[in-house]
Amino acid sequence: MLLVSLISYIDRNTLALLAPTILDETRLSAEQYGWIISAFSVAYMAGNPLWGRWLDRFGVRRGMSVAVALWTAASTAHAFVSGFAGFAIARATLGFGEGATFPGGLRTVVQTLPQRLRARGVAIAYSGGSLGAVLTPLIVTPIFSAWGWRAAFLFTGVTGMAWLAMWWFISRRPDLAGPATPPGKTHPPTPIDWRDARLWSFMASYALGCLPLAFVIYQAPLYFARALGKSQLEIGHVLWIPPLGWECGYFLWGWMTDRLGRGNSDPLSVYRQLTAAAALMTLPLAFGARIESFPLLLALLFWAMFVAGGNVIVSISYATQVFTTSHAGLIAGLGAGAWSAFVALSMPWFGRLLDARAWEAAFLTATAVPMCGFAFWLWVNRPRAA
Repeated sequence: MLLVSLISYIDRNTLALLAPTILDETRLSAEQYGWIISAFSVAYMAGNPLWGRWLDRFGVRRGMSVAVALWTAASTAHAFVSGFAGFAIARATLGFGEGATFPGGLRTVVQTLPQRLRARGVAIAYSGGSLGAVLTPLIVTPIFSAWGWRAAFLFTGVTGMAWLAMWWFISRRPDLAGPATPPGKTHPPTPIDWRDARLWSFMASYALGCLPLAFVIYQAPLYFARALGKSQLEIGHVLWIPPLGWECGYFLWGWMTDRLGRGNSDPLSVYRQLTAAAALMTLPLAFGARIESFPLLLALLFWAMFVAGGNVIVSISYATQVFTTSHAGLIAGLGAGAWSAFVALSMPWFGRLLDARAWEAAFLTATAVPMCGFAFWLWVNRPRAA
């Protein structure tokens, strides 16, 4: 699961990394680029709960095989398109297939690990995404330098096919080979109550609180090129630094969530403390446009992704605590789908701000939005009198 989330983020981040060159060559605007990202995000939003439900019902072995085959073909197709429509279609297909990534990861965690290890299990399964964001510039930049941007997308196809070959053998273990719910089970799990405010607070915290991840992944390369005058190769050489914070955030916050929750009679208080900490720790991002030092800006983006990555783990751990794990795939799908929906809505707006060179407004928006998600979660889950 770590490897498949790693591959999924290499596939989706290759376009973001090479956006300055691709936009120059294809004469697409930053706003059009934002809409292309939206095409991915809308399809990813739809795919997450659908794949989550299918994986809960039919199992991760078959479901992940179909999903990875679909998105591998879509990623490879990027090498053969040149215009807005072609990129949007390829991107949407990629997004729908990749919607299985995190539902598959969480479904695997709850089927193979005890409760006391699940936050760290989620951190491992999900950390491939942040690790993929770290490795993408280190792997793709030399390929781009030697053979051009189209060759980079051909490389993503090779990695997907290699994972499918490995998965064919590994997924035969008994706890993964069959459906999550055995056909003979007589008592189906209780459906999720869509009127439950806790469900909506989870999706709001995940979607809004994790916006800095998308902001850094998709918009930072354009900001570096347009505001700071950095070349494509300069960007490629340093763009691994901010996602390294994301990777560290997964593991440190996962360890902390498990440790603080161990033996705690009120686990909700742990999530309140961690969510409040995430809100305070996000505030420095607001000053990004005023930082003139490139190393200091990279450190700030590292910090922002560290906090947002931690929020992923806290949100997912909270949801698996308050809802039955029989819906693990759907829960993961709803969280990632809500995040993707908001990315779809916000990226064209960020693209317009970058076209207008409104750098400060972009950083302020990327900071204010998470505050709204954290505030809503804290209000829904506030302490109540006995």
